[in-house]
Amino acid sequence: MFTQVIDPLGNLALTCIVALIPVCLLLILLAILRVTAWAAVLIGAIVTFILAVAVWRMPLGEGGRAYLYGAATGVWSVDWIVLWGVVLFNTLTVTGVFETFRRWLISQATPDVRVQTMLFAWAFGALLEGLVGFGYPWAFVAPILISLGLADLDAIRVAAIANNAPVSYGALGAPIIAIAAVTGYPLLHLSASVGSIVAVLALLPPWVLIYLVSGKEGFKDGWPLAIVGSLGYIVGQYPVAVYLGPYLPDVSGSIVCFAALLALLSVWKPRRVLGYGGVPLSTEALAATPKGEALSKNDVMIAWAPFLVLIVIVTLWTGPWSPLPKFVLYSAKVTATAAETNAPVAAAFNFAPFIGGSAILASWIVVAALLAAVGKLRFDQFGEIFARTFHQVWGAFLVGIFIFGLAYVFNFSGMAASLAKGFSALGSGFIVVGPILGFIGVALSGSNTSTNAMFGKFQALVGAQLGMPPLLLPSLNSVGAEIGKPIAPQTASVGVSTSRFVRNEGEVIRHNLGWTLILLAYLIIIGIGFYWAGAGVMTLPKP
Repeated sequence: MFTQVIDPLGNLALTCIVALIPVCLLLILLAILRVTAWAAVLIGAIVTFILAVAVWRMPLGEGGRAYLYGAATGVWSVDWIVLWGVVLFNTLTVTGVFETFRRWLISQATPDVRVQTMLFAWAFGALLEGLVGFGYPWAFVAPILISLGLADLDAIRVAAIANNAPVSYGALGAPIIAIAAVTGYPLLHLSASVGSIVAVLALLPPWVLIYLVSGKEGFKDGWPLAIVGSLGYIVGQYPVAVYLGPYLPDVSGSIVCFAALLALLSVWKPRRVLGYGGVPLSTEALAATPKGEALSKNDVMIAWAPFLVLIVIVTLWTGPWSPLPKFVLYSAKVTATAAETNAPVAAAFNFAPFIGGSAILASWIVVAALLAAVGKLRFDQFGEIFARTFHQVWGAFLVGIFIFGLAYVFNFSGMAASLAKGFSALGSGFIVVGPILGFIGVALSGSNTSTNAMFGKFQALVGAQLGMPPLLLPSLNSVGAEIGKPIAPQTASVGVSTSRFVRNEGEVIRHNLGWTLILLAYLIIIGIGFYWAGAGVMTLPKP
């Protein structure tokens, strides 16, 4: 059995520098040379494998198997979820059901820019992130805000900042599934630990959003919107994350947030109706405000039905009470020995046919049958749905294959353990570095899922070296990645696709940077708080 070597170069600092070469290479390829993500990750994977064999003395055969098992995990655990999530989203788009839902939402809003921002950017953005991710919340939400009077650049920033809290559970939980795959920690417990951090994080963004669209003036009579918006999302997100897993927290959080905001608006409205910039709207401006189109009850029911179907099926299928995800048809692994602890380090692939992606496939089949029954979905539209899906996800599929292969080799060879040994010299101060690494990682890859695959095991190893609660640093890595999304070039390129800033993502990123750094500082404070006072929710169950 291969035994990892922690310091193959005889100088731990030099060893750590060499172990960082794949990370730095990805930075150069993605952020500077602007190489497409799948090609950059493929190059990074090749370089990682060469370093693992040449420097860390990983056996070629065992390392090759580790890479293959990682790639297979990327396909089955992550790509399978992304595929059917995007197919479901495109089904709703092609049939016009998603547009009906958007029109219904507009009809519920008031002309007040604060109300519109909370409904469209915060709640609607979380729903989009929970279903499909990939920067689409920006692309869908920003044009709505622009049509309601926001300047283009500010509308994109509002959509991006609103998208922060939901990203950890984006694309039906793919980022959490990724970090569970590379760390080996229980999926439900990681979902709960991330959910605990996100619940605290989500208290701030609604206040920031109101400030961005209306300034300090907007707080005078608009503060109930921020309170109800944040608590509504948390009430829907947190219990689902803790007790059901990572698939639906964004979807449930957004729906409860909608309900809470609409209930509030039915009994209370801001005393003044403010437009963009906090300027009260005149009577003439109010009269000229476009009114939402009235929809029949049948249209509204059809628009809501797919989301309810998704929630019911995924909850029943993947909840702790279900045996389906636990059934493993085939399992393979290759094992190494950790140098300092002599504990086994496995790179494994488990083919569990009824995992979360299969639950989403089942949901899509039911939704498609329902839409066909009511005349919304025709047979000839399936070609367009799958063509759109292929165009949107083929690059992400390759990234999933290559990044998981890279991550498995990085961990199996001992490169992650070498970095952990070096960074553990920071002691408890690493609690500040942990979320920053996630923040940097998503700026490189544009993907929370890829960032968790790349850094998740390393964060877990550093936590073990320092005696920290085991779930804390991996969870901070994931949430740090969600904070960095507004400055990720690849996310921005999708997010600006429906605006005049196409191929001018740099201006958008610069515009987003300041508030993104403020939210990162807030996350670091949250992380320190959990380290000192909330460690109990970051521990693993006793065997």
